[in-house]
Amino acid sequence: MKFGTSGLRGLSVDLANCADALDHLGFKVRDCGTVPTPALALYGLQKKAAGLMVTGSHIPADRNGIKFYRPDGEIDKTDEAAITTVATELDRAGFTFVPRSAGMQNRSVECLALFRERNANILPTEALAGLKVGVYQHSTVARDLLVDLLEHFGATVVPFGRSETFIPVDTEAVSEETIAKLKEVARQHGLDAMVSADGDGDRPLVADETGTPLRGDLLGLIAANFLGATSVVTPVTSNSGIEAAGRFSVIRTRVGSPFVISGMQEALAAGRTRVAGFEANGGLLTASEFEVNGHTLKALPTRDCFVPILAALSLAASKRQPLSVVAASFNLPFAAADRLENFPVEISARLMAYLRAAPANLAAFLQPIGEVGSASDIDGLRVTLADRRIIHFRPSGNAPEMRCYAEAETETAAAALLRAGLERIRWLAHPS
Repeated sequence: MKFGTSGLRGLSVDLANCADALDHLGFKVRDCGTVPTPALALYGLQKKAAGLMVTGSHIPADRNGIKFYRPDGEIDKTDEAAITTVATELDRAGFTFVPRSAGMQNRSVECLALFRERNANILPTEALAGLKVGVYQHSTVARDLLVDLLEHFGATVVPFGRSETFIPVDTEAVSEETIAKLKEVARQHGLDAMVSADGDGDRPLVADETGTPLRGDLLGLIAANFLGATSVVTPVTSNSGIEAAGRFSVIRTRVGSPFVISGMQEALAAGRTRVAGFEANGGLLTASEFEVNGHTLKALPTRDCFVPILAALSLAASKRQPLSVVAASFNLPFAAADRLENFPVEISARLMAYLRAAPANLAAFLQPIGEVGSASDIDGLRVTLADRRIIHFRPSGNAPEMRCYAEAETETAAAALLRAGLERIRWLAHPS
């Protein structure tokens, strides 16, 4: 059993408790240290060992979580249901866990070295020479490896914002405070780009020369093109322009890596090759091996932030264009996303049930915004309005949050639609 941690708070106790529980069950426990989640996953795949990652990922400091890996990769929704059932049964039986301080062999150097080697070969030497890149380090476990790899490829690196206190960074809804920080640092240092990741390093953050973050689904698109993927799996929340922006077929799924992985497995079963996937948060998953820069990039069917970051920077360097120009060249519909935090799960469930109950309910709810053209219920409610704008409401699957996504012809219109959607949710939840 391979074991890793990411983040900086409350992890020593969580790590010890998990290790004790595994030792009690008869597992040989190996400590892979404080490493990015994709590094732990890659190491587990190589060693054919199950894995646990204790992490705060992108959510607030009081919500540590655990990511589970089988020897062949991430657990799926069936596994999640089985785990929940067993946990419920143990709770009902009054199970009490007594820590007993299990010993662990340290494998952190070996684990990190394997992951570094994977990423150090995907670009030519000096591929990023001439770029001045800021690395927003905050508390992400990817922070030191990002600096190392960017310098390895010839970039001039400016690290900033390192913190020993956990800072949640949601790459799918970057906070105004974070964007303000990025813009100030970009101006101060004259940067060509800035990069970062969430707490456990499986969701990329890339900002252009102005400090404006690129959307995660654009990073996923750039990575898929970089790899030469012929089949791409991505959730319904990814930009609607993805289908026309690459030389690949697209399969849409519900939100969450288990659904993307399932879609990739179906593509492989159908005989497709060069299969990759990405989420709206930018995390890239690969189901096939890819030949990149004369090296074989082995399949890694779990979210990874490093390939999208390196792919985006290398594209800007090869085109000798500002990253903002490169991003605009894809001509994707303008999109915006945000969330209502600390939004009770029971309220979001009740709201979604109401909106799904009858077309008249949804039409009345959206009447101040626009006329309903069509609606998809794959994951949440994704509504295409009569004027072709898109608005999507979805309760978060791992936090008490209500998320909203919007697409429109202009950036201003997308932002306005997003604000209007969030206001309607607030109104429906609290009509007084």
